[in-house]
Amino acid sequence: MPDNQKHLLIVDDEGALRSAVAERLADHGFSVEQAGSGEEAVQRLADFAFDILITDLRLPGMNGREVLDAALERYPDIIALVITGYGTVKDAVDAIKHGAADFITKPFQFDALLHVLESAVEQRRLKSENAYLRSQLEERYRIDGLVGGSRVMRDLSQLLETVASTSSTVLITGETGTGKELAARAIHHNSPRRSNRFVALNCSAIPETLLEAELFGHARGAFTGAVGTRQGRLEQAHKGTLFLDEVGTMSPALQAKLLRVLQEREFERVGDSHTIKIDVRVIAATHSDLAKMVADGTFREDLFYRLNVLPVQLPPLRDRRDDIPLLVQHFLQRLAADNGRGAMTVSQDAMRRLMAYRWPGNVRQLENVVERAMAFSQGRSHIDVQDLPPEIQNQTGIVEGADTWLPEDGIDFESYIERIELSLIQRSLERTRGNKRQAARLLNLKRTTLIEKLKRLGPTQATE
Repeated sequence: MPDNQKHLLIVDDEGALRSAVAERLADHGFSVEQAGSGEEAVQRLADFAFDILITDLRLPGMNGREVLDAALERYPDIIALVITGYGTVKDAVDAIKHGAADFITKPFQFDALLHVLESAVEQRRLKSENAYLRSQLEERYRIDGLVGGSRVMRDLSQLLETVASTSSTVLITGETGTGKELAARAIHHNSPRRSNRFVALNCSAIPETLLEAELFGHARGAFTGAVGTRQGRLEQAHKGTLFLDEVGTMSPALQAKLLRVLQEREFERVGDSHTIKIDVRVIAATHSDLAKMVADGTFREDLFYRLNVLPVQLPPLRDRRDDIPLLVQHFLQRLAADNGRGAMTVSQDAMRRLMAYRWPGNVRQLENVVERAMAFSQGRSHIDVQDLPPEIQNQTGIVEGADTWLPEDGIDFESYIERIELSLIQRSLERTRGNKRQAARLLNLKRTTLIEKLKRLGPTQATE
């Protein structure tokens, strides 16, 4: 069922005033969260799709205008109100020009705030307008097809730029649907080889009997049906980049031939003895654990090290939930243009469900869900919960740890907190492949503190 309660974030460094206003708003049916600083507010906005933001303009550190900008960039449909002193009304008016719905001056009566808030909610309901920042978001956060403004995606962008400037072989790993080919294209189009071809070959999509000829080409008469000489993907990528997707599916014999190409920079077409010299950069990708395949004897160790010169690990979507609103806007804009539709928006309730889902199929699955939701919207300009697949509709709309339902008989507080701690620790260890020191750094904990928590919460596989 849709979540009809409005979720509100109030930001003010005056704790007593903030708490009093939050309590009164809760009495009027709002689900209220509080933040005492701009930095805390931005973090909460990254974790949860609030319907309403109320922020003081004068805050220590990051000010209210910056919080407003961050909120509108992430959620163009959010209702934003600003609180200001008499001396900064001009700033409040400026904030409205940049997307705030209204402002109220301090000191204020609660009824006045409630009136402004209810008017803004009603105005947004009637207009159902999308905010104007969508086009800016794509330009700011899209890097050759990779959309995202989260810290992990900013780090990935920097890594791709560094990798692109070299000519070394790259191995891109990540779950299915994380965008490995997009990352490969980003590397190519930011490299000195950008003026030459980017040639892609999915090794798992071609039968083993044909894969060798597809990669190396063949001479006339090399096999039945070879009526003429044909270039392979390696020759086509000369001076450019060859992308080998799902390289882990290659047979041992073909692995040996690819190893020779990487070592000698030469090869022969199938059925031909003439040696062809090439200058090509190879980018390989796989969702498999090649190191484990090496240990199992199903992948050549020497080839693994030849491919894994510059490793690039793509994060799953569940590890960058705060990018989901940006990705949704990107897909909506593209799909609307392809289908001749006008601007589309997504309700905050639907966005909460999207952000709470685990996304086993990652970005590719999200794109499919957005396309499906647009089709089910039946000409409406707004996507709501009922347009989403059942498995996503059934999400609580709450990102893990951001909120919880309190039954009448209460919860086991200590057990609940321990589950959250254990979940965060497990996710940090997954992110760092079991390295405790790096995991502790992600959680801003001392390594010894992390180890003590692991002993208390339960055993887990990890390295030093």
